[in-house]
Amino acid sequence: MTIKQPLVVEPIFLVGAERSGTTVLRLMLDHHPKIAWCSEFEYAVDKISESGELPQLDEYYQWLETNGIFQDSGFTIDRSLSYSQLVNSFLVQKRDHAGKPIVGAAVHRHFDRLLQIWPHARFIHLVRDGRDVARSSIGMGWAGNVWTGLERWIDAEKIWTQINSIIPAERQIEVKYETLICEPIETLKKICEFIGTSYDPAMFGYTETTRYDLPDPKLIQQWRRKLSDYEIQLVESRIGTMLQERGYELSGLPHLTVTPVMEQQLKLQDWWARVQFRLQRYGLALFLADYLSRKLNLTQWQKSVKVKMYDTNRAYFK
Repeated sequence: MTIKQPLVVEPIFLVGAERSGTTVLRLMLDHHPKIAWCSEFEYAVDKISESGELPQLDEYYQWLETNGIFQDSGFTIDRSLSYSQLVNSFLVQKRDHAGKPIVGAAVHRHFDRLLQIWPHARFIHLVRDGRDVARSSIGMGWAGNVWTGLERWIDAEKIWTQINSIIPAERQIEVKYETLICEPIETLKKICEFIGTSYDPAMFGYTETTRYDLPDPKLIQQWRRKLSDYEIQLVESRIGTMLQERGYELSGLPHLTVTPVMEQQLKLQDWWARVQFRLQRYGLALFLADYLSRKLNLTQWQKSVKVKMYDTNRAYFK
């Protein structure tokens, strides 16, 4: 029997660290009359191993059952497809459901693995000042201080550094969040040209259907107002060189040397702050259920807990 293989016309991926502005850019792209864009497409690559081994399909199907973002997508699973064909079919479903000729997706981690499935994909790399990303990560409950709040930014930027040298120049474009916010129309025109279409004012229609506002220059360089000098020094001690390589000026504050003892203290503080955040967000019962189900490796209980936690998060962001 011949296995069906749905086709995607030149998939495009928006990559960058979480809290880098990928959501607002994705909304802009998705509101273009000719562009459909998937959110949080990590479920296409999360289960691919570091060595490039694709997941077993039965295990992948089960994992998708508790992946809230996939469940919200409404995509169907065609079990006659191979893994690569299956994740490719999700993009096809997005494109066809939207009735638009161009499709893309946002991916924040492991996006180097996308090339294994879509070797000719194009990439939009969005980068934001890591000092603002670190601050924002605390507010999301992902980190307890700016030192650990840099983890996702560092990981994403390191991956991009690894792959951008092997992606032909015509298949990649780099965009600064700060430029997108301060010069949105000109920036979107360049992105649309890269994608192969024309800018359309409808791209700002997302303000009518989401809780996101129009680009506001007040959103950039918030670290200058919201971080203490010590926090700025912590961040710059870790990623100062990376910031400069990406065109961001340092604060000019004295260099801070973080000793091993200080780093251990920061990690302990991070752990305690995240515990407190999760207790406040999920309540003691759900917090303990999550811990015990994982500790005891009770699969069915874990599935139930994951669904409840995702529902809690979804309600929080409405």
